[in-house]
Amino acid sequence: MDGFLMLLEAVVLVGAIVMGTRSSGVGLGIWGGFGVAVLVFVFQLEPGSPPVDAMLIIISVVVTASMMQVAGGIDWMVSVAAKAIRSRPKQITLIAPMMAFLFSVGAGTSNILYPLLPVIYDVSYTNKIRPSRPLSLAVVATGVALACSPVSAAMAAMITLTDVEPYNFDLVKILSVAIPAAVVGIVITSFVVSRLGADLEDDPEYQARIADGRLQPPGTNAASGSEIVVTKAGRNAAIIFLASVALIVVFGLFPDLRPQIAAEAGDKPVSMTVVIQMLMFTASAIMLLVAKPKVSEVSSASVFKAGITSAIALFGLAWLTDTFISAHEQQIVDTVGGWVNSAKFIFFFAVFLVCALTTSQSTATRTIVPIGLAAGLAPGLVTGMWAGAFAGIYTLPTNGSQIAAANFDETGSTKLGTKLIDHSFFIPMAVLAVSTAVVGSLLGVVLY
Repeated sequence: MDGFLMLLEAVVLVGAIVMGTRSSGVGLGIWGGFGVAVLVFVFQLEPGSPPVDAMLIIISVVVTASMMQVAGGIDWMVSVAAKAIRSRPKQITLIAPMMAFLFSVGAGTSNILYPLLPVIYDVSYTNKIRPSRPLSLAVVATGVALACSPVSAAMAAMITLTDVEPYNFDLVKILSVAIPAAVVGIVITSFVVSRLGADLEDDPEYQARIADGRLQPPGTNAASGSEIVVTKAGRNAAIIFLASVALIVVFGLFPDLRPQIAAEAGDKPVSMTVVIQMLMFTASAIMLLVAKPKVSEVSSASVFKAGITSAIALFGLAWLTDTFISAHEQQIVDTVGGWVNSAKFIFFFAVFLVCALTTSQSTATRTIVPIGLAAGLAPGLVTGMWAGAFAGIYTLPTNGSQIAAANFDETGSTKLGTKLIDHSFFIPMAVLAVSTAVVGSLLGVVLY
């Protein structure tokens, strides 16, 4: 009977996730909260714990990043990235994804990619390079970037799970595994992607567009999109934001620099979750004084909307999964632990699958990472596989950046496909996910 009830509760869990995925956006959180209500009122389970610390980090980061965006900081960061991309046009298949990765790490959001897309298209097309190659990898690289960013929603979820007893796997340790793994993964994937698809002169669709006048030959038309306007205020706001990110890493590296709080076992440093929140709001205050962004526009900024949506989705779905897992923790840990112990890579596929279904790395983190840790996986190994699995959000061609990249590519080389997995992003996604996870797992085991 207990097994049957657990099965019904699992159906509620999966059903709520499926309905949330179909609704997308805040619908993920709404259906998660509804699932909690069903489990509590119908099945009499004890409500789980919402991820309050992670949500507070997300909110503080989102406010600060939105302040930077309103002040023009993201435009300034994009202009810097665009100059780097244009400086070596022949290596764009590596440089463009690397710049997309680095700026997504710094900003804590993949939204910074959108204004870069027309630049990537223009530089590649002007140099007769198949645009789908740099465009597809640049999009996918922003997925693993959020496993490497001190200020991403996914990292907020991760550190609240690992930077506690008995794991004590803090922010710096996570970054020391995730960043080099992702960089190596991007380099490997760029080598593969540079050989995907026919060269433009051999592509029949491209030739047809040239022949019927839909597209002008390289060098005769301007880039898509408008010119980026860079301001001194935007530069200052971006520098303040990036400095705060650097300071977060410094406090993570040197715990003794943090304020010491009295405890029964002796003084201990303030938690990094609190430090991140304080530093983000401090950066916001400095921006108000130096860059003077219009506060009234913050709530309408694209970063703010995307970030708050992530917080709501995390709230509902993480609350739902915690309610279910807490009620059946021993059975789940024993079962999944057996699978993981016999084949550790199953953890990678679990995170990958949740990323693919929910397109939310923070939700995948809160859902699967606790199970992997409870099953006995070492935090370093968990981090390596977790970082690679983040590319899974691009499994299906439904993400906004995928659609935007395909629309910017006037040659037609970047495709969304018709069979769910026949799109231009699938192979780059798979190669990046696996290569990052393999390298990350090795680093996690060797280093820790």
